[in-house]
Amino acid sequence: MMLDTSLPNPTLGSNLLATIMADESYHPSEPVSLKETGLPVSLIESLLIKRLAVVGMTSGRQLANDLCLPFNALEPLYQQLRARQMIVHQGSAPLNDYNYSLTDTGRDRAAIARQACSYVGPAPVPLMDYVLSAEAQTIRAESPKREQLRKAFGDISINESLFEDLGPAVNSGAGLFLFGEPGNGKSTLAQRITQCFGHEIWVPHAIFEDGQLIKFFDAAYHIQSQDDANSLIHEAAFDKRWVKIKRPTVVVGGELTMDSLEIRHDPNSNVSEASLQMKSNCGCLLVDDFGRQRIEPTELLNRWIVPLESRIDFQTLASGKKIQVPFEQLIIFSTNLEPSDLVDEAFLRRIPYKIEITDPSPAEFKYLFEIYCKRMECEYRSDVVEYLIETHYIQAGRRMRRCHPRDLLKQIGNYCVYNELPMEIRNDYFDRVTRNYFTDVLG
Repeated sequence: MMLDTSLPNPTLGSNLLATIMADESYHPSEPVSLKETGLPVSLIESLLIKRLAVVGMTSGRQLANDLCLPFNALEPLYQQLRARQMIVHQGSAPLNDYNYSLTDTGRDRAAIARQACSYVGPAPVPLMDYVLSAEAQTIRAESPKREQLRKAFGDISINESLFEDLGPAVNSGAGLFLFGEPGNGKSTLAQRITQCFGHEIWVPHAIFEDGQLIKFFDAAYHIQSQDDANSLIHEAAFDKRWVKIKRPTVVVGGELTMDSLEIRHDPNSNVSEASLQMKSNCGCLLVDDFGRQRIEPTELLNRWIVPLESRIDFQTLASGKKIQVPFEQLIIFSTNLEPSDLVDEAFLRRIPYKIEITDPSPAEFKYLFEIYCKRMECEYRSDVVEYLIETHYIQAGRRMRRCHPRDLLKQIGNYCVYNELPMEIRNDYFDRVTRNYFTDVLG
């Protein structure tokens, strides 16, 4: 396994490793004591009193739930904090519990803790536990077949010949270029690819290493599993510091900068944020419109050329310490340009599959209209679509794109709603919306 021997206390991941070896699927086991969390007691104490400072008063069970730690594991800490006169009972709570609040001493200590680190949330997991989880759930352990691809792309139009190229590329987990003219669905294809792998994965709310807290779970990219939410069975069976999510698809476009590829530290809060490639581990990382980022393609090449080969990335903490983390995702570059015009041979060799997404055929173009007419609850008329193709494509010398049926029908829908007309496709409607939609740039 790819482990950094510089990580503290190698036994911290023993529970996780045992779980991995005992079952083909990965499940983070719930710690039964504070020692099994792999965290310093001082960190848990700090999170506890900071949380109490926020809520004022709460029960021990609710406090444990807020920190995503077992109540039984925290009970001895509650007693210690009471003995040190940092928290106090404020009456009984259900299930043989008490309500707690901070004393003056506790409030002073919480204020000092907030100044040191403002993070108030679920307890983190040690870095080694995260490393083990990423390796156990790697996307490369799966090999999607034709059936999985058909299911993932079932509700969109895709050329049969494309399956022959796309299938082996996805199966390899080695990364690929999708290139071709804009508007032909490269981004849509890339986002569907993650679904080919199936299976949900576990990710931590936050990671702890070398005294640093790194926020990991990101609702912008991580979609929480429905069966994980509010399930008593899951609460009893799994470590709640972890979240069960769908395999992530992290999409970055022209806004990508070198800074987003590193662990970002906020000196005011003293809290760090995981890099984009860390958040995409065990899923897909789509670099959309590659070549149009704020950074040069060669800069990205220099940053990723080693991780692409070794599947290991090195990140730097605010303390200056370098940590080793997995680089375990399917990387997809989507571009309107020729890949060879963007990067050199060394980079292209590490992205072995280059697949061109071509314009749709007339038959596929008509089929796309059928699909979108059905979605928009509009009758499909083949004669009207034939008129559109002949008048506004063939005679105009315009190329068809896969996004056109959707976009043109949306414009017709907007026109009909505005004029309080029934939604339908007609020749004069297409004459109107094509004037608005097509420009020299899109033609």
